Amino acid sequence: MSHSADVPLIDRHTHLEGSLDPGWVRRESARRGLDLPVSLERLWSGVAVPFESFIEAFLFGAALLDSREAVREATLAVTRRTQAAGGVGFDLWVSPHFLVVHRRQLSLEAFWRGLEEGLSEARSRGLRCCVVVDAVNHFGPKHGQAVLDLVLPDLPAFVKGFSTGGLEGCPFREWAPVFHRARVAGLRLAAHAGENGPGSNVREALLEGGVSRIVHGIRADEATFDLLAERRIPVDICPSSNRALAADVDPHPLPRMLRAGVRCALGTDDPGVIPCDLATETAAARHMGLDDIAIATLRRNGAEDAWCLTDDESRPQGL
Repeated sequence: MSHSADVPLIDRHTHLEGSLDPGWVRRESARRGLDLPVSLERLWSGVAVPFESFIEAFLFGAALLDSREAVREATLAVTRRTQAAGGVGFDLWVSPHFLVVHRRQLSLEAFWRGLEEGLSEARSRGLRCCVVVDAVNHFGPKHGQAVLDLVLPDLPAFVKGFSTGGLEGCPFREWAPVFHRARVAGLRLAAHAGENGPGSNVREALLEGGVSRIVHGIRADEATFDLLAERRIPVDICPSSNRALAADVDPHPLPRMLRAGVRCALGTDDPGVIPCDLATETAAARHMGLDDIAIATLRRNGAEDAWCLTDDESRPQGL
């Protein structure tokens, strides 16, 4: 795979709840008589906002996912956006506990059915896809266990991983028992770390939390970059999201991470909230000064470490 065009282009990190098409959100909000939050309008227009304001915008879209049909539509929005940018697959983060238990918007059966229908359509269009169940860091480990209680008894085969997201308010070492339980169930482990919390969270997530993949990691120091490189830890980088939600991290460390040997790859994060696609993220990487070789490295890492391109039969049956 020496030529970039020969390497599959993968969206390595995108959230279901943050991927709804803005046009659909406007129409659905109008139908329901809902006013769009100012934070969402600002993000759609390209204005940076504090992370808490992003959460408000993100949750507004998530509140619209209250039926099998809406979940299917969100999945198809990911499919259309990925294909339009030339992508052939995606690793999709989802938050079933928030929608099913916390908000009581729909049943778990309806959630899984909507996802399955959307993913089946994606596969029929030639895309490879998988799902990562996301828990909320700042809700704490008890919440993480509750997420696993919800999903593990009848986990669909398309679910490949478990992750934490949200505000980095709880030490990752306290999440270690949750990560261990997910690992025993055959799930791969990731964590949003070093995004809205200190860079030390990246090291803690790896060494004490036991995760094998980092999302963002942009606040980590050089020693942690070296650790990531040494352990060949995949890191999902989302330039548009970082620009909107971590504007104080400037310049973006992606070039330094690649020079250190970190296995970075590009993702869109929440493209329905912070408009972007794989093409804009690649352009943003080039704007950081990356040359063709570095861009090819991002693409190669994206494919080699993507969970949607791996067939994992290690999950114990009956979990």
